[in-house]
Amino acid sequence: MNQNLSVGPALSFRKGLRDGIPICLGYISVSFAFGMMAVESGLPVWVAVLISMTNVTSSGQVAGTTLMMAGGSLLEIGITTFVINIRYMLMSLSLSQKLDSRMSLFFRLTLSHGNTDEIFAVAMQQRGKIPAPYLGGLILLPYIGWALGTFLGAAMTEILSVSLRSALGIAIYGMFLAIIIPPSRKSRPILITVLLAAFISCAFSYLPVLNRLSGGWVIIICAVLAAGFAAWKFPMKDPEEETVCS
Repeated sequence: MNQNLSVGPALSFRKGLRDGIPICLGYISVSFAFGMMAVESGLPVWVAVLISMTNVTSSGQVAGTTLMMAGGSLLEIGITTFVINIRYMLMSLSLSQKLDSRMSLFFRLTLSHGNTDEIFAVAMQQRGKIPAPYLGGLILLPYIGWALGTFLGAAMTEILSVSLRSALGIAIYGMFLAIIIPPSRKSRPILITVLLAAFISCAFSYLPVLNRLSGGWVIIICAVLAAGFAAWKFPMKDPEEETVCS
């Protein structure tokens, strides 16, 4: 996967397509669950697909859609999705250092729309500078898979039985658990941060006065407090400093 990309545009694009196939298959299943959730919440099929095509973020879409259907304010929805998706700003800054200097601003802005966690992870593994054809091929199939999965899930909601819809409806929450459990088992700081976020969320659900706050602001407060605590208590060490100390 981490081969040198100093080949012709056509070969580079085809390699990007091959590397994007596993991501595409995974996105279809996750976005299928989102499509079902969106339609069951009362959104038309085309709106669910439009949300996926303009966002391409599972956690942000779920939170934003939930707040929309709950009547949350635009400010609440905006801040919530910003906090959830702020990691993409950091990933884009990091990825921009590996992009081919000949890549135009237009391509940079266009391809930045498809910079997801998985796309970033695969792209950063590549040796040398990343050309526009490779990144475009890497993003194309996952983007199509995300939109297609949303459409299939939304369109099939009325066809599937209630019991099957209920079973599939928890798939997206299972995905979130699959994201946090493996790193929590390997890293004590991550485990503590996850438990702290869960504790704060429970406090806002069950304690008087606090349980009157809307879900969007709860997400914002939980994310900021847990992330702030982790940054203060478990700061990342600079590799250069470790080298000098050793």
